[in-house]
Amino acid sequence: MITCPITADLVRGALELERTEHGLRPHRLPARARAQCADGQLAMAEAQPSGVRLVFRTTATAIELDTLRTTMNYQGAPPRPDGVYDLLVDGELTAQASTTGGLTVLIDLATGTTQAQQGPVGTVRFDGLPERAKQVEIWLPHNELTELVDLRTNAPIEPVPPQGRTWLHHGSSISNGSNAASPTGTWPARAAASAGVQLVNLGFSGSALLDPFTARTLRDLPAEVISLKLGINLVNADLMRLRAFGPAVHGFLDTIREGHPDTPLLVVSPILCPIHEHTPGPGMPDFSTGQVLFYATGEPAPGKLTLTVIREELARIVAQRQAEDPNLHYLDGRELYGEADFAELPLPDRLHPDAAAHRRIGARFAALAFGPGGPLSNGAPR
Repeated sequence: MITCPITADLVRGALELERTEHGLRPHRLPARARAQCADGQLAMAEAQPSGVRLVFRTTATAIELDTLRTTMNYQGAPPRPDGVYDLLVDGELTAQASTTGGLTVLIDLATGTTQAQQGPVGTVRFDGLPERAKQVEIWLPHNELTELVDLRTNAPIEPVPPQGRTWLHHGSSISNGSNAASPTGTWPARAAASAGVQLVNLGFSGSALLDPFTARTLRDLPAEVISLKLGINLVNADLMRLRAFGPAVHGFLDTIREGHPDTPLLVVSPILCPIHEHTPGPGMPDFSTGQVLFYATGEPAPGKLTLTVIREELARIVAQRQAEDPNLHYLDGRELYGEADFAELPLPDRLHPDAAAHRRIGARFAALAFGPGGPLSNGAPR
């Protein structure tokens, strides 16, 4: 086996690679943005490598990747399943594997305390690959913090220049991939594969909160198309009222437009989530049944945000701005997952779609946004 240096030209979907004691940690926010927020939820979410993958060409038939993972579990809740590594050969999902060891953190929400247990570096191995020259992608787990330690193959590798348009997406835990079965099973990854675009996924669990540093990050990144899925975190965090929400959305869009004045930009409102349709946050988890269930605990009042209020305001803002910005578009999230979908594929924890719903949302987004006549299609006006 040959040890192959893990260099930036092999990694897609990460904005920075932080050198650690053990290797490289992919980040989906740059250091300057991370320094402007001390929130532990955001720190965990942006370091989960959703959409991050190693891409290279090789004739190797065996590949080994050493990583050090960090997993988070909650006192009273069942352990989360191990993260999954997806191996794609020439675009086709060929194998899946998980690793062991790493740092395990147990969080007690009642007391705010944590317990940590350090384990060893783990290895995922893929073998029996075709001997021909091929493009290989290793998608990292979307729900585990991951440090890249070593990459070994039984033949040389070379980087592959990205092909196709870059799609820059920002959203919440649903975009991050919560409850998806694997990293290529998240709805943004499914949509990107169907549309043939290069995904940069800035979906941050619990942290799609109209933060100015996120807007500046989106402004400064190259992209041919951009989408923003906004609303659910603002409700379940009970972060702001309607008076603040409208100007914050305008400011977020203004900042992005400083770097992308004409780029097709799609604003997507929340998918259906019955607990928050008419009831404000905060949303709270409950582990008393042995599984995670979320509840809305707020009381309706003038100016409080619900998903119904969010959708109305986002549609109004986009319609207002379209007079001067013809490349700005709006999509009601219930077209991706609505009442009929909830009846067939209910949200298992009352907040996040399951693996089958992720597949459905990804297929619908690909058709509605990237399909013929869609706002992010090749034929969309610029």
